[in-house]
Amino acid sequence: MSPDAGRTWLTVPDLVEVLGIPQGKVRRLLDEHALLAVRRDGVLMVPADFIVDGEPLGDLRGTLIVLADAGFSDDEAMNWLLTEEESLGSTPIDALRERRRSEVRRVAQALGF
Repeated sequence: MSPDAGRTWLTVPDLVEVLGIPQGKVRRLLDEHALLAVRRDGVLMVPADFIVDGEPLGDLRGTLIVLADAGFSDDEAMNWLLTEEESLGSTPIDALRERRRSEVRRVAQALGF
């Protein structure tokens, strides 16, 4: 099954509405790795799973930095976050949403070696 099967995806205009901030601020969140977007059918999109209570998931930024340091491209990081990780017993994004940040980052760091 594809990692994005059944997921809701948000465009930048969707994020403006959901987050209640201007488009420039959404772009800054992407540039600062507070959110991760990939192109789907040529459109920049973010999984709705990355938003919690109208805010970017707080633990996502540090995890994205760990993945980048491990050499992951944005597409590879997105795929990893949305794919079942056996050692976590869930997808990494679901584990982050369950406040299992340390466990997720430990697995992400190990991928870099």
